[in-house]
Amino acid sequence: MTNNHQEETEGVATILGDPKKAVLKLSGPMIIAMLITSLYNLVDSVWVAGLGEGALAAIGFVTPVFLVVIGFSNGLGAGATSVISRFIGAKNKKEADNAALHIMLLTIIFTIIIMVSLGMFLRPILEILGSGTTIELGLQYGNIVFGGVFFIIFTSAAYGILRAEGNVKKTTYAMAFGAILNIILDPIFIYTLGFGIAGAAIATVLSLAVVSFIILYWFRGDTYINISPKNFKYSTDTIKKILEVGLPAGAEFLVIAILAGTLNIILVLVSGTDAVAIYSAGWRVVIIAIVPIISVSISVVAIIGASFGARKYENFTIIQNYSIKLGTLIAIITAVTTFILAPYIADIFTYSPETMGLGPLITDFLRVMCLFYIFVPVGSVATSVFQGVGKGFNSLILTIIRELLLAVVFAYILAIPLGMGQQGVWWGIVIGNIFGSIIAYLWSKMYIGRLTNIKDEEEEIEII
Repeated sequence: MTNNHQEETEGVATILGDPKKAVLKLSGPMIIAMLITSLYNLVDSVWVAGLGEGALAAIGFVTPVFLVVIGFSNGLGAGATSVISRFIGAKNKKEADNAALHIMLLTIIFTIIIMVSLGMFLRPILEILGSGTTIELGLQYGNIVFGGVFFIIFTSAAYGILRAEGNVKKTTYAMAFGAILNIILDPIFIYTLGFGIAGAAIATVLSLAVVSFIILYWFRGDTYINISPKNFKYSTDTIKKILEVGLPAGAEFLVIAILAGTLNIILVLVSGTDAVAIYSAGWRVVIIAIVPIISVSISVVAIIGASFGARKYENFTIIQNYSIKLGTLIAIITAVTTFILAPYIADIFTYSPETMGLGPLITDFLRVMCLFYIFVPVGSVATSVFQGVGKGFNSLILTIIRELLLAVVFAYILAIPLGMGQQGVWWGIVIGNIFGSIIAYLWSKMYIGRLTNIKDEEEEIEII
């Protein structure tokens, strides 16, 4: 089907319509897509675990670096969603198309910066993170994955553009297909072809490359946004608007990466590399558990952005409250399920003789994290509100408070001075998240209140 790029699509009608329906309609497909993607991450860990504890730990040490790359890629996607959805809300189709082309320009720039940086500094970074004897395995994996960084950045940016126009179906199809393809390719490259840990990286890059070409085909005429080069008109202001959300959103992942690296160092100090393997494996399960919650929050960015562009500020409270209620319900169900199934989930990572002894420790980790799930909706929805209105710096500040000023401090105090060891790290993550989420919620409510008051005052002046 060919879209003339002028008609209002179903997705655009959704984000501009009833806010509660929009949250449900956008969240559902996103949950499915991200669950499948996260399932891939879990399966990837399972396949790598078969190579031994060293390979699993090596990926754990690469993870903080990978999070930085994924972070700035997703940050670019968040910038795309925020800016384009605001233009759509303001009924400015021409600027929405132009913003999408600026996203493509930034994709190329980010690719060059990341490839050059990691090509020069990956080894010293892994050494600083304490990878020790696993460094060569880490380099085998990291060099290949980061060599295909263009596909990582492009797909994230493209997903952001599709979400901005409410086109979650295509986002779901692309993410799900890429993850399933990756799951199929993993055992082939790791074991059948004998590439080991490098095979996992090759499978990742190949699957992302295939998805990238599919998305490019869609952008030729099957989406609301038109990314034809003839529509490009360079605008420093557009770049600024994208980066005002994109850079802080990317830096949030950098903060999370610093958190992961710092926690790895603390874990090595109190329990050795075994604790890093536990954290690496267990955290992948946590990521899957909070995927539905994060999916709801990601959907909020586009809906808030469209409402902001249309000056429907009264929708903000409805969107936030409904999203938190939905996310919390999902979190409670997920927490209970995880607590019950924790021993069986741990068995998935400990099927090889090298990792068998980690089972009970992974179980303990997962059960502590169940409390972590409950407060994620409150904090994640609040940050999405700020991203949707273009206040990316506010979102970044909240992440720094939650992850560095709270989680790391609590983890350190509980693990070392109070002598709780790795259990102290687990509880530090939980306590930091609880306090950080409460702060985020209160700040976002204050912002929404001020924004609504300003609109009321402007309307009163117009009436007078």
